[in-house]
Amino acid sequence: MEQQERTRIRHTRDERRDEILRAVIAVCAEQGLARLSVSSVTARVGCTRSLFYHYFPSKEAAFDAALEMTIDAFINRLRTWDRQRVRGDIEGALDGIAELLKSLVVDTQGLSRSIALDGDAMLYTAFVNRVSERCARFICENTVVDFARHHEVLIDHVYETFYVLISGLILFIRSNPSVDTETLKDIIASTLHIEGYTAKYADRRPER
Repeated sequence: MEQQERTRIRHTRDERRDEILRAVIAVCAEQGLARLSVSSVTARVGCTRSLFYHYFPSKEAAFDAALEMTIDAFINRLRTWDRQRVRGDIEGALDGIAELLKSLVVDTQGLSRSIALDGDAMLYTAFVNRVSERCARFICENTVVDFARHHEVLIDHVYETFYVLISGLILFIRSNPSVDTETLKDIIASTLHIEGYTAKYADRRPER
């Protein structure tokens, strides 16, 4: 019974912390990064400044935690893509990841959009770095491992290749939001040397 009570209290505290982070994201999305302040967040949540500081030592720390929450959401979508892809259907997986990557840049609202629109190149670069690093590590530890069970991995420096590919595509899509997913798919497949597994470039399929 005592353990259940501690669990209930911990969950309540976690929910309160997440509520503050969602307020940080909302303030940035609606008013811009420059208007983010402890007061603007507490007013939105309806909590005291002392409660805010109970969870975060500063607005910068809260912003960083909100940024991590946003990236967590990206990774969860990537995890869903990896779980739902059909094993052996490499072209289908390429279609899915191209669509997902574009939607993360073009359709995502909230904090990531605020950073993109704010014009702070250093902040956006740092954001892209963190997204690319976590996405690349997830893919290397999961998707690549699964692929390698059945096919030869034809690239060296696997993590570095995925990091450069993801960060480059994010920046490219941001500058060219009308790019079609077929083009993105071709870029991904060619970079990873798996274009031979698509119908378009079937003549390039590696020999078994």
